[in-house]
Amino acid sequence: MHFNEFARKPYMGPQEIKNEDSRFMKTLTTTEELAQFCKEARQHPYVTIDTEFLRERTYYSKLCLVQLAYPGEGDENAVLVDPLVDGLSLEPLYELFRDTNVVKVFHAARQDLEIFFIEAGVFPDPLFDTQVAAMVCGFGEQVGYETLVRKIARQGLDKSSRFTDWSRRPLTDAQKKYALGDVTHLRKIYEFLAEKLEETGRARWVKEELTVLTSPETYILDPEDAWKRVKTRTTTPKFLAIVRELAKFRERLAQSRNIPRNRVYKDDALIELASTKPQTPQDLGRSRLLLREARKGEIAEGILAAIKAGIECPPADMPKVKKAKDSQQVNPALADLLRVLLKSKTERSGVASKLIANAAELDAIASGERDVPSLKGWRREVFGEDALRLCDGQIALSAKGSNIKIIQLS
Repeated sequence: MHFNEFARKPYMGPQEIKNEDSRFMKTLTTTEELAQFCKEARQHPYVTIDTEFLRERTYYSKLCLVQLAYPGEGDENAVLVDPLVDGLSLEPLYELFRDTNVVKVFHAARQDLEIFFIEAGVFPDPLFDTQVAAMVCGFGEQVGYETLVRKIARQGLDKSSRFTDWSRRPLTDAQKKYALGDVTHLRKIYEFLAEKLEETGRARWVKEELTVLTSPETYILDPEDAWKRVKTRTTTPKFLAIVRELAKFRERLAQSRNIPRNRVYKDDALIELASTKPQTPQDLGRSRLLLREARKGEIAEGILAAIKAGIECPPADMPKVKKAKDSQQVNPALADLLRVLLKSKTERSGVASKLIANAAELDAIASGERDVPSLKGWRREVFGEDALRLCDGQIALSAKGSNIKIIQLS
């Protein structure tokens, strides 16, 4: 199923969206109400979705609110779903997620999808992310929802409720209005972007980008790999072995207790422990950065065991960091030319440059690396083919004013 199959309703231009009367802000509190809404939504080509959640005090996000809307104007056909109500099941929503006849539209979907995957092991299919689509359609890098509301829906957003406590009940009318705005404006944004993608033939580009968002590997952090997230200056295998064991213990404990990993100990404390290698509880007491509660009990025992395991790790099992390519292997002049080529290509295509290639990738290409994202899929069409030809001396670049011209050499 392609996105452009659902771009049936043309964008009609800015219209006034009124959301002042709280009587029209519907909140669903029973499974039956949710099932009825989802049944109605399945009669339409798409549904817009957003969530409000808390994560400051937990490892996993706590879902506090779900917002849904199908085609309409203003608050028409838009609802709030309260997942904190006892007895309410989100299974009707998950059934809607599995209905491949209805496009599920999000903005910056990653955190929303993580919640639903962790809760129910389900991904919306098919998926449309307006942030990704907007980058493909020339709205810049990681464009925010507020920007799209202003530029496409011609509306403003009241941001005062953005950082409120969404777990507290009852919700205020201001919170409800803010939450509904995240899905009501999204309808116009989706319709506009879907039509733009159909006109430009770029729907496939967006679909390629979204494959990573619907991959379980995106959301599952194996404690064995947690050390890779810790930034260290020392990369000797023995030091990294201790870092790995400390990060693994921290991740497992945070997951089992559902607390933020920094509540166990922060990265700077982890690095200090790997450097000083305390052997006893008394040694732990001399740590400058370790939280007081981590110097005793289960956490202290886990730290000492992790350090011991890291020290005793056989050399063959120690982690190794891939060494960055020697800077001398990178042809700096070629890297600069690739940057010029990328700028030219992004200006012509209107696609955000970082969506195509970042600086590290350009340096990698200039050093001879070919297994990089910018040389695959739609990126290869837009930039990669000419990048390779530039590296092979088949084309050259010339400048006239602000315009860059590609010259065929062979």
